[in-house]
Amino acid sequence: MFCKLILLFIVGLTWDSINCANLWPQPKSFQQSAKFYTLNPSKFKLLLDEKSVGCEILEKAIDRYSKLLFLSDCSRLRTNCDGKKLPVDPVEDLSHDPNFGGSLDNLTISADSCEKFITSESFEIYTLRVATADYPNDAALFAPFWGILRGLETFSQLIVPHKGNWIINSTFIVDYPRFTYRGLLLDTARHYIPIHILLENLDAMAFNKMNVFHWHIVDDQSFPFVSTTFPSLSQAGAFRSSHIYTPQDVATVLEYARLRGIRVIAEFDTPGHTLAWGKGIKGLLTQCYSGSQPAANSYGPIDPSKNETYTFLASLFSEISQVFPDDFIHLGGDEVDFSCWKSNPEINSFMKSLGIEGNYADLESYYLQKVITIMDKLKKNYIVWQEVFDNGVKLRSDAVVHVWKSGDYQSELSSVVSGGYRTILSSPWYLNYISYGSDWQTYYKVEPLAFNVSSTSDYDLVIGGEACVWGEWVDGNNLISRTWVRASAVAERLWSAKDVTSISSATLRLDDQRCRMLKRGIRVEPVQGPGFCDCDICV
Repeated sequence: MFCKLILLFIVGLTWDSINCANLWPQPKSFQQSAKFYTLNPSKFKLLLDEKSVGCEILEKAIDRYSKLLFLSDCSRLRTNCDGKKLPVDPVEDLSHDPNFGGSLDNLTISADSCEKFITSESFEIYTLRVATADYPNDAALFAPFWGILRGLETFSQLIVPHKGNWIINSTFIVDYPRFTYRGLLLDTARHYIPIHILLENLDAMAFNKMNVFHWHIVDDQSFPFVSTTFPSLSQAGAFRSSHIYTPQDVATVLEYARLRGIRVIAEFDTPGHTLAWGKGIKGLLTQCYSGSQPAANSYGPIDPSKNETYTFLASLFSEISQVFPDDFIHLGGDEVDFSCWKSNPEINSFMKSLGIEGNYADLESYYLQKVITIMDKLKKNYIVWQEVFDNGVKLRSDAVVHVWKSGDYQSELSSVVSGGYRTILSSPWYLNYISYGSDWQTYYKVEPLAFNVSSTSDYDLVIGGEACVWGEWVDGNNLISRTWVRASAVAERLWSAKDVTSISSATLRLDDQRCRMLKRGIRVEPVQGPGFCDCDICV
């Protein structure tokens, strides 16, 4: 392992005096002794206890991780590695080592329940014991439920190759996330992202204990979501007939995420960012004017003055709420350009009738209030971008405000929590902006709670954060490499304790995580410049 080589080089220690499990993200409580055990890949088993047998998510997780525990080659990337053979260490007898504890034959898994969907209220705590005093020569993983998936990932990282053997040290871990919401936004509207890339990204999220996929599925540029209620939206609004997400495609993503304990929150951003919507629904968008005449082929945000607008939205969101089972929908509400509304005489006449003449922020609030009423009727919770809060829209007390603007985002967080609203932070984590070198460190150094509050209890309203990968310059060819390992840095910041801040420690652990992800088939970028992983010759 890379960390062992570095430590040996720096301080001249021997392997027997080192306990080095480069876990990512770092657990809350982690104790490990020098005592180690060998594992035989042909005999070792992940076993459900009697009360957990038959639980679909756990059984499928065992099947997945059984294939990940002992990856001795790079076949998940390519089968031949360009004809190059990877070095294979000869198997040495470790039984004479004073720290050798014998063989470990299984990990027993015990959950308190069996659940179907992870939600905003789910717990992810787990306890992992590997040959501890109360579990000698055995290993056990306990959790209420969803923590089992996180604990299996940790257990898989504890198993390391050594002198031709697979070994694991005696370990005791109690772990749970610092924040309940640990998200990643992907934009599939500026460029279409193939389904297999979305699934690969979900695997990467699971390997880093992220639990929310924010699917920014439609925007000005394209509408690839196939609505069964309004099929014209994708027929006219997608880039091409092949650049769509059919109901079967969406179901595939939802199921893949569900089995990995990842929520899928769909965003259908309105009233702006909707030019592609208007291609399929005539009359939905505002007609822009040039002087006193309609401007040819010039349209702006959704027209908030028509009753037909809200009839359409009620039907569309009813379908969306049934397709996406999460208890939240992201309603967007950002970057509404008022110029088209200002130019349109019918819009201005409508505003005059409402008594808000000349106040286009109030018109946006009027529109969003209507959309929120639709959500109330559908009994769906919602997330909105920060402009909705800033413009004074009356939100439900359980709404979540998504802070995204750069600059003094700390003041925005202070305002949101002072208003009693829960919030998600994305401002410092726009991963589509890259720079040369180890820019992951910039994301890693962010402290989400570094802002002023009137009461420390206000910090509890920050439910987490979200890394964003916007798609103007990202498609299926570079999405994975641009996102990872940058997203890994955000994942640890949102999972691990506040005091886990050492860049030197993170660099060693993240480099191992990168090599681990490569071996698992995720084509991630280097962490710290010159170096190598076994599987980088197989990409």
